[in-house]
Amino acid sequence: MSSFAAKASHRSWIEVDLHALVRNARAVSAQSRVPIMPMVKADAYGLGVGPVVGALESLDPWGYGVATVAEGEELRAARIHRPILVVAPVEATAKSFGAVRAARLIPALGDSRSIRMWMMTGGGDWHLGIDTGMSRAGVRFDEVGALAEELKACPPAGAFTHFHSSEYDDGSMDVQTQRFRDAVAAMPAEPELLHAENSGAIARTSPSPWSFVRPGVFLYGVGSGAALVPEQVVHVHAQVAELRDLKPGDTVSYGATWTAQRPTRLATLSVGYADGYRRSLGNKGVVRVGASRAPIVGTVTMDLTMVDVTGIPCEVGDIATLIGGDGPGAISVDEVGAACGLSPYEVLTGLRARAARVYV
Repeated sequence: MSSFAAKASHRSWIEVDLHALVRNARAVSAQSRVPIMPMVKADAYGLGVGPVVGALESLDPWGYGVATVAEGEELRAARIHRPILVVAPVEATAKSFGAVRAARLIPALGDSRSIRMWMMTGGGDWHLGIDTGMSRAGVRFDEVGALAEELKACPPAGAFTHFHSSEYDDGSMDVQTQRFRDAVAAMPAEPELLHAENSGAIARTSPSPWSFVRPGVFLYGVGSGAALVPEQVVHVHAQVAELRDLKPGDTVSYGATWTAQRPTRLATLSVGYADGYRRSLGNKGVVRVGASRAPIVGTVTMDLTMVDVTGIPCEVGDIATLIGGDGPGAISVDEVGAACGLSPYEVLTGLRARAARVYV
C-alpha cells in the first residue's frame, strides 16, 4: 500500500519498507560473509515482528534473536522453525526453563546456578553469555575458568559477548574482542558457535571471524559505518488536519512556548505523542511538507502537532512526513533522536500501536 492509499483510511501511519529491510540484511551478509541472526526483539524494534520476520525468511538466516521467552513463543506460533536465541537472562526455575524447552528456544546462561538448573531440568542447547565490559549479564571474562565443572558436565552449543561502543573508534572493541578470545580459551572445550558482532561492529569488520553476526538496528535503517550505510526503512506520515493564520503575538500549544513574531501560516498534523511522536520534539523537530522542511512550533500534544508552513504550498489533507522520505531533506531516525535527546533505538521502539503500520 502506498502513502497515498493509506491516506484514505489513516490519520497517521508508519510505513515500513520491507524491501529496504531485506536489502539492508543482504548488505550485512555481504559485509560479514557469515550467516546472520537478525535481532527481532521488542516486536522487531517496534516495526512488527510478523511482517519483518516474514520478509527476512527469504534470506535463510541462521536464526533469530529475542529478549524474552514470550517473544520466542510468538515466533514459534508464527511457524518459524529456525533456532531462536533468548539473549537476555531467563529466570533459573524449572517453570521458566520448561517454557524455554516447550518452545524449543535456546537460553543464554551465565552463572553456575543457571547452568546447573538447566542441566537438572533436562539440559539441551544453550549459549554461554560472557561479559567483556557491558556489566549487564553473563559471566565475567576473567571468571570463566571457575565454571569449568559446569561446562564439562553441560557443554554449551555456543558462546557470545556484546560490544558496548562498537560505533566508536576508541579501541574498546579490540579490548573486548581479546577478552572474549581469552575467555573462550579458558573453557574446557571451544563451543561450535561463537558470536559477538552487533550492528556497529558489523559495519567496521569484514569478514567476520565468528560463526554468525547479530544485526539489529541497522536492519531497520539506523546507523552507518565506513562500509555500510543502511537504507531508510521507516517512514512516519500524518495528514494535515487544519490550517490557520496567526498574527504577531499569537501563541501556540500548551504552555504557550512559541509566539509568532510575524504573520505565520500554521498547519496542524494528525499525530502526537500518543502515536509515539515524542513530546520533546516541540520547538526542536522538523517535518517535511512536500519538498520543504517545516519546523515544529509549540509543544507536541497527545494527538496533534503544529508546524510552521509559512511560504510552503500546503492544503488540508496533504501528507506530512515526520520520519523518512526520499532524496534530499529526508529525515532519518538518527536525526529525530538527536533532536529530542533520545537514542534512535528509543525512537523506533517508542512508535505506538495507535499509528497504523503499513507494509510496502
